[in-house]
Amino acid sequence: MEKTRKFIAIVCVVAMLAGVFSTVGFAASEDIDYEITNPYANVDWSWDKYKADLHTHTTASDGDNTLKEMLEVNYDYGFDIYAVSDHGTTSYSWTHQEVIPAIKVFLGIKDGISEIVALEEGGGLTFDGDRYDLVTENGGDYYYQTYEDGSQGQKMLRVPFANEQNPTSLNNAHVNTWFVDYGHGVVGGTSDYETPIKAVDELGGLSVINHPGEYTNARDEEYTADAYDESYSYYIDKFESLLLKYPSCIGIDMNSKGDSRTRFDRKLWDIMLMDLTPSGKNVLGIATSDAHRVSAAYTGYTLMIMPENTVDNLKNCMSAGEFLAASKCIGNHEELQEIATYLIQNGDADAAAIGQDILDRQAEDYNAKYEAPLDVEAPEVNEIIVDDSADKISLDVDDDLCIRWISNGKTIAYGDEIDLDEHSGEIGSYIRAEIFGEGGIVYTQAMLLDYEGAPESETKDTNDFWWVASIIPDTLVKFLASLEIFKYIWETIK
Repeated sequence: MEKTRKFIAIVCVVAMLAGVFSTVGFAASEDIDYEITNPYANVDWSWDKYKADLHTHTTASDGDNTLKEMLEVNYDYGFDIYAVSDHGTTSYSWTHQEVIPAIKVFLGIKDGISEIVALEEGGGLTFDGDRYDLVTENGGDYYYQTYEDGSQGQKMLRVPFANEQNPTSLNNAHVNTWFVDYGHGVVGGTSDYETPIKAVDELGGLSVINHPGEYTNARDEEYTADAYDESYSYYIDKFESLLLKYPSCIGIDMNSKGDSRTRFDRKLWDIMLMDLTPSGKNVLGIATSDAHRVSAAYTGYTLMIMPENTVDNLKNCMSAGEFLAASKCIGNHEELQEIATYLIQNGDADAAAIGQDILDRQAEDYNAKYEAPLDVEAPEVNEIIVDDSADKISLDVDDDLCIRWISNGKTIAYGDEIDLDEHSGEIGSYIRAEIFGEGGIVYTQAMLLDYEGAPESETKDTNDFWWVASIIPDTLVKFLASLEIFKYIWETIK
């Protein structure tokens, strides 16, 4: 019986892909002049790609591990850029952490852990006995280690003023912000995305909408078809209006923390791209670990393509979308079914084995994820080549097993090159690529497309009554915080 179910599942996916492949292989070629807006146009592909995690936590808010522990494990994983974005607790340095009692107590003292361990100002020893030092240069703070043989590791840049806003939001309406000093000790935030996004925009910083599936409750759906359908229009309109109103809000987190809660947020990403790119607005996709403990480190991350690892370059890179998002985890059942079936039909023996293993595990558990080995690198994107005159986009990639080209929320082609003229009728106002390999998945940012007959932008009227959900819980928390009751509790239990 079990084998029969597996067989039926495979047949259904094969039938689905057969339609895709037939369209891919036999789509009528039409000579359309596509104007391609490439976010990587100013990238020199000889630059390094710096591994960054823009969203992590420590014991200063609700993390299980100290700052020192989190820094060391991420340094060992090869990270070049690291943000400690504790809830409502701004990252000012790596040698001192100021705890906000109201936030710490509200979020709960997990497992009795309340120890705050930052780094020593003059440097010190790691838990492994190696030497670590801190240096300030090029306008930023860096951490690095020196090993027994005298060699020095990479310098890891601290992202300044990182903060996960809306710390006491009852529905996880979280916003990550960087580069400007806002939100330290600010409680509340239930359903209120606009207040921190607006404040950071006015100060000249950057922000992103965190794990939207947690706020919208799309994470609770079982099937992709049910996530972000018409019943989610309020949430979609709310996010889109914020992205249009505040350019410094660069996009959304669409794969984080093992991809359980964000597994449908690529669909949201595509919906927002379909809605906003006709007006010229790109929606950038980022991936993070949102790690609250060392075991969650190195799940989601970004690869910043820059000439040098500095604060200014990082901010410019993020603003322009000159980065790749990557994750060790894929939690979406339908995405995995499509990738696995492609690998079985088109890959070599090793690729087919990975595809079969994915299908076997999903036959046993519908929600089984793909979790890449930590010691295997994700695909390496060497270059993205855009030939505007020929209407072609190609990728120079190593260690890939499957490249999917996505437009209008659907896979329209496979392979390391796409000829847009061969897919007229399927292409909307953007195209993006997803590169899967044994070591994880890498996402390019969307490239905007303009051409005769392209979708036109539509103006939406949005009424956001976030204050209705916010007024009671946020008023109560702010009142209690003003009485310093949390400070008393914290001083008593720490």
